[in-house]
Amino acid sequence: MAKLILIVEDEKNQREVLKLALKKSGFDVEEATSGYEALNLLSEEDGSRFDLVLLDMVIGDISGKEVLNHVRETLPNLPVIVLTGHSSINNAVAAMRDGAIDFISKPVEVDRLKVSIENAFRMNKLSGEVSRLSRKWSGQLSFEDLIGSSEAIKKAVHLAKKGADSNIPILLEGESGVGKEVFARAIQGESDRNGKPFVVVNCGAIPHNLVESILFGHEKGSFTGAMDKHTGKFAEADGGTLFLDEIGELPLDLQVKLLRVIQEGEVDPVGSMEPVKVDVRLISATNRHLKDMVDTGDFREDLFYRLNIFPIHLPALRDRKGDIEYLVPHFIENISISEGFPYKEISEDALELLRSYNWPGNIRQLENALFRAIILSEENVINRDDFPQINSTIYRLSVSQKMGRRKDDVHDPEVGLNHDNMAYILSGLDKHGDIRSIHNVERDMISFALKKYNGRMSEVARRLGVGRSTLYRKVAEFGLDQD
Repeated sequence: MAKLILIVEDEKNQREVLKLALKKSGFDVEEATSGYEALNLLSEEDGSRFDLVLLDMVIGDISGKEVLNHVRETLPNLPVIVLTGHSSINNAVAAMRDGAIDFISKPVEVDRLKVSIENAFRMNKLSGEVSRLSRKWSGQLSFEDLIGSSEAIKKAVHLAKKGADSNIPILLEGESGVGKEVFARAIQGESDRNGKPFVVVNCGAIPHNLVESILFGHEKGSFTGAMDKHTGKFAEADGGTLFLDEIGELPLDLQVKLLRVIQEGEVDPVGSMEPVKVDVRLISATNRHLKDMVDTGDFREDLFYRLNIFPIHLPALRDRKGDIEYLVPHFIENISISEGFPYKEISEDALELLRSYNWPGNIRQLENALFRAIILSEENVINRDDFPQINSTIYRLSVSQKMGRRKDDVHDPEVGLNHDNMAYILSGLDKHGDIRSIHNVERDMISFALKKYNGRMSEVARRLGVGRSTLYRKVAEFGLDQD
């Protein structure tokens, strides 16, 4: 989506030159011939639609400074580049002091203008990302920081806003990679605990013998290796929020103690004789079906009902594909800034490719795919060919469908096909988009033929165009006789 630039210039020839240069560079343009017209456009409800303002400081009716002050007060995130025919260091300093992001003397050099605009967008994005990260780590992230406008994400945000107003436990459900931690941070940022500690614990990444100590703390000397006193994650989150990710991985014996903390509001550190009071807002997350785990005895029923008071389901990326066009430029800009890469646009063809993929790894997989594409891309624009793994997967799926396989037969969420079917063999590519070895292709072809013709060696040899003795030798060589 092209960025929209507002030109505020009272000289017609200057406007035409700027408009032509900007449109050739791929920008959309709107014009204001006076300061009053500019203020009207920027004061409208959709005034935030502009991505940048090119502002002449001498525009007749009112000064450019008044327009600049209006932008600073009402649209502080909107970058302004000042244009003036009075080239002096004093004008430059004054404009920058009033909030301009850059200063260009007229007549404007097109190359200088392009560089200035590119730097303005980069600086604005960096400023916004620093601000967002600051809010994230200070516990003040909000739902406005979440990206997406699909009905699926709107529904989740609507529920989360209601849950944020209370202090009840919240359970975030959804597949891996859908952004449960970011969502949990937004809930805290919208609650009365914003700015307070936000402590993250991944229950599936802690060694079993250390879970109790890490969660509830321990006294010095309470067990071998306990050289110092440790307060525990609950105590660290006192007054704020504790986010328990992958809660389904918590051992059964620890589930009992977690239930007591929720009920009593106090923890028992290992080796301590006295419980410690804690005031913690609990947000849990899981990519598993806890109710099914209750039925199999892998999760305590009483704890499940304590955690499941206010469940919120976060949609998979395949269920909110309309958000991909907003997520992609966000990730490209973040990756470019954080890694020092030049910013690159993405072609419509590549964007369509990303929309057509089902993203089993969700938002995390999308971000990783874009990271790889930015590195692979040798052009200024990221193209479809910069996503070889996605292309390979979609190709195999299309071959499978042409061969008449039902969608229900697809088992591998990453590849989209069974590895033993013909489509996988015909593709000649592995799941990373690299060429498969002849050895592997030959093995899979023979294996496929054996299954298709129920092990009838004469028929398999005839169909493959090889002698029976060669076929027997290959079957033994590949270990297929074991099957």
